[in-house]
Parts: sequence; structure tokens; C-alpha cells
Amino acid sequence: MAFTWYDAFGRKVDTAALKEEQAAPTIGSVRLHNAHHPAAGLTPGRLAQILRSSIDSDPEDYLALAEDMEERDPHYGSVLFTRKAQVAGLDITVEAAGDDAKSVEIADMVRQFVGRDEFEVELRDILDATGKGFSCTEILWDTSEGQWRPKRLAWRDPRWFVFDQVSGETPLLRNGGSNDPLKPFGWIFHSFKAKSGLPIRGGLARAVAWTFLFKSFTVKDWAIFCEAYGQPLRLGKYDAGASEADKEKLLEAVTNIGTDYSAIVPVSMAIEFIKADLAGSHDLYEKRADWLDRQTSKVVLGQTSTTDAQKGSYAVGKVHDGVRDDIEKADAKSLRGTLNRDLVRPLVDLNYGPQEKYPKVCIGRPDEVDVEALVKNVTMLVPLGLPVSKKSMLDKIGLPEPKAGEELLVAPKAAVPIHPNANPEPPLKPGQAVNSVGGVKRDAIERAADAMLADWMPLVSPIVAGLETEIAAASSVDDVKGLLAKRFAGLDAAAMTELLANSAFAARLAGVVDDQL
Repeated sequence: MAFTWYDAFGRKVDTAALKEEQAAPTIGSVRLHNAHHPAAGLTPGRLAQILRSSIDSDPEDYLALAEDMEERDPHYGSVLFTRKAQVAGLDITVEAAGDDAKSVEIADMVRQFVGRDEFEVELRDILDATGKGFSCTEILWDTSEGQWRPKRLAWRDPRWFVFDQVSGETPLLRNGGSNDPLKPFGWIFHSFKAKSGLPIRGGLARAVAWTFLFKSFTVKDWAIFCEAYGQPLRLGKYDAGASEADKEKLLEAVTNIGTDYSAIVPVSMAIEFIKADLAGSHDLYEKRADWLDRQTSKVVLGQTSTTDAQKGSYAVGKVHDGVRDDIEKADAKSLRGTLNRDLVRPLVDLNYGPQEKYPKVCIGRPDEVDVEALVKNVTMLVPLGLPVSKKSMLDKIGLPEPKAGEELLVAPKAAVPIHPNANPEPPLKPGQAVNSVGGVKRDAIERAADAMLADWMPLVSPIVAGLETEIAAASSVDDVKGLLAKRFAGLDAAAMTELLANSAFAARLAGVVDDQL
């Protein structure tokens, strides 16, 4: 069956053109991996010009600078890789469009492709947009077996692309004097939005560029400082009558002692080492460099607690392996949308034709449950009547349903301590019922409690009689409060006080004489 395919933007798909690479680097073309390092000798004026031209005319210098920043600044390169690797390493699942056999078959095809070992690396290439604002990944299709399958997802140098001059959002491939549109179904175009606006202005490199520049100045000044004051000043002294030859010999000795660590001079001459006084100033450069690194961490990771020893407000917050939880989720959702639009739909359409619904690639962590808090809450609420499914609890805490015949864990039985001088329970009288399950003897405390309750019942019976029915009929909490106040107003407080005093006295007396209550 012949199909006419259209991509997500309504552009007609040319399947014949998809069988050839569109952006393969060739000798003599503008698409070469040549070295271009605008970070060398970078000044504030030059940086401002690069940032302006990336929007107005040509982003090549800015994209090359973003690459330089990852290579030259170890801190920026490290935290940026952490953020990209964090998302690329998340669990990937594929949800079928339906329960029918065809939907399951289509989902299995997508699942097979995203399950490849190299897919995580390809995702990191797509996430190159995190720093630069966008990435263009070419899909190299294989039809050797009569089916459309991506051989691989090829990263393409972002310097090979420009944006249209009308909207500034449509990527175009450099091709000599012209700029070609990207083939439908042939590319994965991922844009990163650290802020709203054009794709070229959305990357993190734009925000970090000034920090990178100021840090490079700081490190350079620090190196000069260390070179100047890292070693003591070598001062040569000579007598007033020293000849020019003696002075030259002394100067040569002072110069060489800093590198050769040895020299000879006449007895009449001397070399003095003067140590620099660095109190209060030697750590200025380090503090400034650390502060700039912390600003970079805030931009890239959203926090600083995992990159330095100073614990901030997110030190105990929701942070997964260095990246804030909300940032990780936002990156995963953005990447998921790109893959479903530019990878899943072409893969399904080219093999099964256009569909009403498509399978969805999902990226992210499973919902995490605070098991300790869950168990604590369930333990308190179940005795109050909260119905909780045993299977649901097992699923939440990650335990399987026990199989038949397996040994089960049970709570240990608490041993009842027996006082060595305690008198044995008196024998039952004929016809007397055993007052506990299985004939277990009742201890002294239980007997004392029964005796006290027997004395209190005449006092509290008028209060509790019919109370449950009246509470059930109450329409508000205030009604219940009024009902209880009315009931307790008739309580004989004097009699209750006397009973409590007698009970306390009996307990104290039993403890003193070491006898049963």
C-alpha cells in the first residue's frame, strides 16, 4: 500500500532522499571539522560582539566558543556533562497506543530501537543542546531488509547550521552559498530553553560566557601572582669596591639559583632570600575563582551543594546525583517530546503508515515513595479503621507476594516477667470460668485494673450511656463539644477524685511491701 507521508510540521516526505546522508562532511565543503577557537585572547568587547552576531547574522563563532568553554573550563565541562548524563541515563519505557495486537507490535519495534546499548550515548549527543541551545542529529536510515530502521543517530556539528532570517527558529544546513532546509523524517532537532526566546539564545553557554571570561582573567592573574610571589626574592649583596666582573658574576648566581638551586659566589658577596608578606591577600584569587564556579553550578545544576563544601538550602533538598529533581524532570520531558515527534513518528509512519495514535517514549524515574513515612502512617491509621490493601503495601515497599509454603517473618512474642516472690494464682473454684484465652493466667496489674474499673463504672455509666448514638446524630464538631460538656457537667468529681487517690495509694503500698495488688 502506497502512502504519502507528512512530518509533524506538515512537510511532505521524500523517501528516496532519506536513503542518502544530507550532512556528511566532505572535503572542499563548508562542513569540515576544522579548529576554530574564539576563546583564545577573548576580551569583553570581543565576547559582546560574538553574542550579538549569533542573533543578528551568524552563530558560528558563538557555537565554537561554547565548545571551547566545555574544553577549557574543567568546572563548567564537568557540571554540564553531569546534567546531560543524568537525563541520558534515566529509565526509558515505551507505552503502546492501545491494547490491540498491532499497537503492541508497533510499540515493540520502538522499544527494540531505544533499548540498544548505544542509545544512551546518542541521547547525550542530542542533549548537546543543553549548552549550545540546539542540536541537530541526522537519522541514517537502513532499508537493506525491506524495512525502515535507523542505523544510527549521527551528531552533526552545530556550526554547520544557521537559522532562517524571518522567524529565527527554523534550522538550515550550510551548503556553500545557500542554506538548505532539513529533510523531513531525516533529523532530530532538539532545542533547549533555559529561557523563552529563540533557540540560539536558550543554551546555558550564553549565561555562563561572562563567568567563563572573568574566571579566565582571575586564573591568569593568579598564575602571575604565584610566579611573582611564590618564591622568595633573591637579593645579591656586594662590597662597595666590587668590580663589574664581580657584579655580573653575582647577578648570574642570583639568576641561576632560582632554576639550578645551586650557585657559588666569593666570600665577600652574599645572597639574601626575602620572603613575601602574603597576609590577607594571597587567597583573593582563589575566593574569586570559587565564587565564579558556584555561579556556574547554579546555572547548570540549579544548586551548589554537590559541587563544593558549602551546604546551601538544597543540601537536603530533592537532588538526584547532583542535579535538582525539578530540573531533571524538565529536561526529561523536553527530550521525550523531541523523540516522540522526530524519531517515533517517522519510525512508525515509514513502517506501518500514518496512525491515529502513536506509542510514546517516556523518560524518568519511577515515583519514589518514602517507605518509612508510609509505614508509620499506615501503622497509625489502620487501627482507626483505614482500609489498606496488603498487595498495595507490598507494591509500595517493593516486596513480592509471599509464595505458598515460604517461611514468613512474624513479630516476636513478648515475654511476661515473673517476680521471684510473686504468689501463684489461686486455684479456680468449682464452676468458675477461666478469664483469659486458653487459660493463660492474668497478672496483678490486670486484676487491679479490673477492680478499679468495677468501682468507676457506677460513676461513668450515666455519662457514656447512649453517647455513641448522640455523637452519630450530631451535625458538627461544635455540637459534639457541647454534648460532651453537657454530659460531663453531671460527673461526681469528688467521688472520682477519691477513687483515683485510693488507687494510687494501693499501688504505692503494694510497691512498698513488695506484694500483689
